[in-house]
This record gives sequence, structure tokens and C-alpha cells, in this order.
Amino acid sequence: MEEIKLIEIKENILSDNDEAARQLRQKLADEKTFAINLMSSPGAGKTSLLLQTIERLKNELRIGVIEADIDSVVDAEKIRQSGAAAVQLRTGGFCHLDAAMVKTGLDGIGSKDFDLIFIENVGNLVCPAEFDTGAMKSAMILSVPEGDDKPLKYPLMFTVSDVLLVNKTDMMALSDFDTAALRKRVHKLHPEMEILEVSAKTGAGMDQWVAWIRRAIEDFS
Repeated sequence: MEEIKLIEIKENILSDNDEAARQLRQKLADEKTFAINLMSSPGAGKTSLLLQTIERLKNELRIGVIEADIDSVVDAEKIRQSGAAAVQLRTGGFCHLDAAMVKTGLDGIGSKDFDLIFIENVGNLVCPAEFDTGAMKSAMILSVPEGDDKPLKYPLMFTVSDVLLVNKTDMMALSDFDTAALRKRVHKLHPEMEILEVSAKTGAGMDQWVAWIRRAIEDFS
């Protein structure tokens, strides 16, 4: 009897995606376009944070946004109203973006026409962490209502991100969120991770986030 062949599909998919992401990152670098992959769970405040960010940077940078949702254009409409260009990707059930999907979005928005492009990934703490999007940096948002234990449950997300934004700090007094415990858990996974406390609602901490973006772009240049 013939042996059953075992084909590691996931390994092949990730390998192909890594190469596509490498090529995409080089294309963006050649165009002098900086891309940030923004990840979080649903409702953590990605779009609200982007609106605050765009308001602070729109007079110094040409900003575009790639919005990803399973089936919606709501967030892209909000971004366009802010004055930034936006393109909506409907993933049709996929719980993440990969490099090929991002390339489609970049082709649609015209990446060479921007200094900074935000990739608002699908709301999910699992799949998006596994797929390189071709962005130069990855930022993760964790909202206070989600709790401080998420690094224990979703370690890969905290490992692959370059900066962590703790959002909805205006709700801190209403929760038992332990900032010290979170920092300890995150730095055990990623000792160099920068952690910024922000509120997209009140604007608290947003200047530090914008400063982080400026430094990242300057280092890239």
C-alpha cells in the first residue's frame, strides 16, 4: 500500500507570501512611500485612531489608507471624510490581509502618490500576525476593555508588532486593567517593544504616537 503524502500547505503559503511581501516592500522603498500595518481585535479603535492621526499629519504628509473588512465600506467612507485618500478591500471571508491583497490595494490607490500609507488590517488577533503585508512597520492596538492578559492568549501578535498602542485609556478608571502587568507580559515576548498609552477619543497620548511615526519615517529615509 502506498504511503500517504503529507503536503504542508500552510508552510508553502507563508513562504510564497514572504517573497511577495519582500518585493512589495522594495517597491514601496523605491517609491519613497512608508507603509504601516495596523492590527487589532474588532472594536479596539483602529479607525478612530487613524482619524486622529490623519488630522495631526495631513498638512505635512500625503496620506493614504487601505481599509480591509470582510464586507463593509463604512470605515473607508469615514477616512475619506477626513481628507485622506482611501481604498476599501473586501476580503470576502478572509480574516487577514496578505501581500497580494495589499498590492491590489496599493495599485488601486496609487502608492507612489503618497508619503505614508496605513494598512488597516482585518480585526483579528490571530491570522493577521502570521502574514507579512509588505509594510515597513507593524503597529498593534489593544483597548483597555479587552484586558491586560492578551499577550498570554495571542503571543505572536505581540511578537511581530513594532509598537503597541494601549487605546481607550479614558476608560482606565472604570476597569481593573493592570498596565504594569501588561508591560511585563509584553516585554517578556518582545523586550524592545515600545508601548504608548493613548485615547483616540480624547486625544491623550496621540502626540507621542505621531512622534513615533515621524521617527520611523525619518529612520526609513
